[in-house]
Amino acid sequence: MERLVELSEQEVQIDFQLNCKCRANVHLRSLSTTTPIAFKVQTSSPNKFLVNPPNGLIPPLSYATFQIILKPQTQLPSSFPRSPSDRFLIKTAKFHSSSESVYIIQSETINSWFNSEAQLVTYDLKLKVAYVGVFLLRHAITLSDTDAVKNIIKRQKSIVTDLSSDDSESLVRLATESSNSGKLIELLSQAGLKTNNARQKLDNGDVVEESKWVFKGWTDLHVAAAFNRMDEVSSWIKEVCEKGGSLDHRDRDGQTALHVAANKGNVECVKMLIEGGADKNAKCNDGWTALYTAAANGNCQIVELLMELGADPMISTEDGRTAVDIAQDKGHKEVVKILEQGDMVLTTARRGEVNNLKQLLQRGANPNYKDQYGLTALHASAIKGHKDIVSMLIESGMDLECHDKENHTALHLAVEGGNFETVELLVNKGANINAMSMKGATPTYMAKAMGYDNISHFLLNRGASSSSSLS
Repeated sequence: MERLVELSEQEVQIDFQLNCKCRANVHLRSLSTTTPIAFKVQTSSPNKFLVNPPNGLIPPLSYATFQIILKPQTQLPSSFPRSPSDRFLIKTAKFHSSSESVYIIQSETINSWFNSEAQLVTYDLKLKVAYVGVFLLRHAITLSDTDAVKNIIKRQKSIVTDLSSDDSESLVRLATESSNSGKLIELLSQAGLKTNNARQKLDNGDVVEESKWVFKGWTDLHVAAAFNRMDEVSSWIKEVCEKGGSLDHRDRDGQTALHVAANKGNVECVKMLIEGGADKNAKCNDGWTALYTAAANGNCQIVELLMELGADPMISTEDGRTAVDIAQDKGHKEVVKILEQGDMVLTTARRGEVNNLKQLLQRGANPNYKDQYGLTALHASAIKGHKDIVSMLIESGMDLECHDKENHTALHLAVEGGNFETVELLVNKGANINAMSMKGATPTYMAKAMGYDNISHFLLNRGASSSSSLS
């Protein structure tokens, strides 16, 4: 029988992780010029795999994609990369239907059609399974299994070159400690991983550490951040403050010292760098921010700190994924909760939902979360005039002078919203009555400009400068 479809790959490669769902996409291309092609996917191991969708229709000369999902596994594959026991059968046939809406036919209908057509002639394709990925590569290196290492690299040609600097370093360290280090290092080197420094490290110890950092393109600040050397980080910050310069020098992967500190889980170093002026939203070459890195690592403490310091969780990588996306993919539920709670705090404050906000704060949600504009829950509730929310947030310890990216305080926004009672509350709680925005506007200037005479009179009576205005 003539071929009806073409597979993009003859082998589905699954990036394996223990205790996580692992996904891989398979693409089918119809070779038919006139007739829709029906397909149905069957697996030899239904207890291990799901297929989504398990069947479908492909328009003439078009493509269809289905996803193979490996359920969370508590044990390593019995063999890898190739798995003789795990495979898929893709049944295909020309689909003839009198319905004009052929492409919205339900999955159950296609399945029944395959089962009911007694004389149906199908063209079947076999799809093999290979387990790959960094997790298994590390395991193979640990076992000194050079054949497995060679075959994983052969299937995933970029597996080594796409590694971050820290992962590359870790991989080399494993190889040098194995019983077949020479062969393993040769395989990794041929795949594009630099290993000269690893060989020297065995003989020369710490001397090679410095040359390795040079190869990465690390500055002394990167090294200090990696090893949590707080005195050195502090000296860098002091020098930048006194002489000018930057805390955001990039290594060859585009990482700043903040990326390195976040990746290593060095909490105090992350805090010191950001408070010293490091860009908390800096993106490296692959689009990762420090927050994205911490979310990928499942480091709740670093994620929480970065959120509190105003890191933007909505920044996406080149493929459009955010910190929440990577945390969900990795199964880091606590990180997801932290990232989503910050947004929920802002939303409930904006809506004036007192009880919901109270519950969030009681569950440990961060009241200092900022959106991409630098707005906090205090800003959002102030501009909406939700006086009870404003009071609750102040009592929870929020800084009255926290500002958005335009340097507006909550008092500025309460004035902008024309909310006299909220303005009065903020002033009574100690808000800076002469705070200036980035453009030089004070709350009094804004009240006058917007015609809120009652608010401007109140502010003047409480000691606001009458001469404050935009320059």
